Amino acid sequence: METNSKETLQADFDVFDISEEFGFLLEEPLTHLPDYYQVWLDLANNLTHLIESRKLRDLVDKMPVLSPDLLSNHRELRLAHLALGFISMGYVWQEGQHAPILPKALALPFWLVSRRLGLPPILTYADSVLANWKLKDTTGNMDLIFSFPGGDTCRGFFIVSLLVEMAASPGIMVISDLTGIKNGLIKVTQSLKKMKENFKFMHNHVEPAAFHGKLRIFVSGWRDNPMLPRGVLYEGVSDEPILLSGGSAAQSSAIQCFDALLCIQHEEETAFLTRMRDYMPPAHRQLIETLSVCPPLRDFILSCSNSDLCQAYNSCVSALVDLRNYHLNTVTKYVIIPGNHAQSVGCPFRGVGTALNTTGTGGSNLMVFLKSVRDLDRAVEGDIYA
Repeated sequence: METNSKETLQADFDVFDISEEFGFLLEEPLTHLPDYYQVWLDLANNLTHLIESRKLRDLVDKMPVLSPDLLSNHRELRLAHLALGFISMGYVWQEGQHAPILPKALALPFWLVSRRLGLPPILTYADSVLANWKLKDTTGNMDLIFSFPGGDTCRGFFIVSLLVEMAASPGIMVISDLTGIKNGLIKVTQSLKKMKENFKFMHNHVEPAAFHGKLRIFVSGWRDNPMLPRGVLYEGVSDEPILLSGGSAAQSSAIQCFDALLCIQHEEETAFLTRMRDYMPPAHRQLIETLSVCPPLRDFILSCSNSDLCQAYNSCVSALVDLRNYHLNTVTKYVIIPGNHAQSVGCPFRGVGTALNTTGTGGSNLMVFLKSVRDLDRAVEGDIYA
C-alpha cells in the first residue's frame, strides 16, 4: 500500500464523519426541532399509539405542508429525516394494509430534506440505527428516540443493532493509520469479534414472533417488494411511483468499510451492495469508495511474504465470515422460522401473510444473498493461504 494514500485518509478523516467513540453513529443526536416542526415530532413520538389506533393516516392527511428551510444544521436535518422516515413507514404500513401514496405534506418535505442530506426519502439503516438514539440517564444507558409497534422487541432490535455498530469503531479508526498494519488488523479482528458478541444480545431482547409479526413490516421498503411491486407515489414530487429499499444490514457502513479494507469481493452481489451505499450518509459512502480505490491491502500482504501478517489478515477475514454466519443463523430464527410457522397455521399478521418471508427489508432474496456473501468471503479467505 502507498503511504500517501493513507496519509490522505488520515488528513481527511473528519470529512468521513466518524467518531472515535461511536464510529459511524451520529454523535449526540438531537431530540428537538424548532417549534415550527412540532407536528412532525408529535406524530413521530406517538407513532406506536397512532398506528395501533389507526389514527396516523388521518392525522397525516390533515397535516400542513411545511418547508424544511428553517432546518439550519446537519443534526436538525438528520432528526427531521428520522422523524419523517418513521412517519412514512407508519403511514404506508399502518396495520399491515399498505398505502401506495405518500401525501404531499409528508412526501415533499421528506424529499427536500433528503436532497440536502444526500439520502433517499425513506427510513434507512443510517436513520433507525445510527441516528435514533439518546442517553437515557447519566450512566450512559441508551434509549430510542422513536419506536414502532413491538414494545421491548422494537427497542431491543434497534439498540442491539446500535451496539453492534459501536463495537466496530476501534477497527474503523485504525484505517487512518498505516504505521502498524499487523496491529491494525488485530484491532479490526477484535472489533469484528466484539460486534458478534454484541449481536448475541439480540436473543435476550428480541422475541421472534414479535419481530416477525409486528416490527419487521415497518422497516420494509418498496423496491423488490411483492406487496408494493410498483413502489410508492410521492405526491408533489413525482407523477410516477418511486422504488426504494427499506433499512437493511447491507446498508451498514461498518461492514462495507471492512469489506473494502480487506478487499472482499462479492461478485454476484456487488451490484446490490453498491446500490446499498446510496442509502448511507455521503461521508460514509466516500470513505468506502476511497478504500476501494486504494492499493489493495491483500496484495501488499501477499507481497511481504510475512506469515504473521498473513495470519493477522486471515484472522480478520475469519472473524468477518463468523459474524456473517451468525447473522445468517439469526435471520433464520427471526424471519424464516416464524414465517414458516405463520404460513403453516394460516394466521398472517395484519394482512401481510408470508409475502416477505424470503425477501430482505432491503429487497434482496434473503437467504440466497446472505449465503452467497458468506461463501464468497470463505473463498477469499482460502486464497491467501495458498
